[in-house]
Amino acid sequence: MGTTHEIILAPSLLAGDHADLKSSIQEIADAGLSWVHLDIMDGHFVPNLSFGPQTIKALRGYSELFFDVHLMLDNPDKYIDAFLDAGAEQITIHVEPDYPVAETLAYIKSKGCKCGVVLNPSTPAEDAKPFLEDCDIILLMTVQPGFGGQSFREDVLPKIETFAKWRDELDLNYRLQVDGGIDLNTAGRCTELGVDTLVAGTAFYKAEDRSEFIKTVCKQ
Repeated sequence: MGTTHEIILAPSLLAGDHADLKSSIQEIADAGLSWVHLDIMDGHFVPNLSFGPQTIKALRGYSELFFDVHLMLDNPDKYIDAFLDAGAEQITIHVEPDYPVAETLAYIKSKGCKCGVVLNPSTPAEDAKPFLEDCDIILLMTVQPGFGGQSFREDVLPKIETFAKWRDELDLNYRLQVDGGIDLNTAGRCTELGVDTLVAGTAFYKAEDRSEFIKTVCKQ
């Protein structure tokens, strides 16, 4: 249940300085990382608001990082074009709302953008199984989405194992990503189970020794 993928750390800009997002995204590049995780919240699917496509487009002009866009929206299918136009290079969409998930994944892929599905902590793994062959990445939330700084949900660990097992059994190559409460203690527990993509917000921006934090979670 391992992975052949290099471990990637994708800091969440949500934990950066919202008065100076340009500097916050530059901090990620200056740390030698290649991905930034962009949490898009609509105030309906999750009880919070973050930023929209205009902000992503503005930041795109200042950054060459890989833009990993996580849509926490009731109707993500209505906003795909806006985020593609803004410069998203990967878009992940939740399976919980009622909208055409398979068709939306196919549309994202048809535009040359990577795609994947996201599951909240209480959502069964089986809800994503029909879409696995269409996904470049599976994102498992390890907190209830909406706010940063929450504690890691231990009950998601068996779900991580399930997706790693399916990846092997079905001979698929999707990345396996976790988001929420990822720090020096929880990152290793996840990568041991097959996770190769770690979203960290608070732990990255508040790390006393950022290079040591990166080295530890990425096992460099």
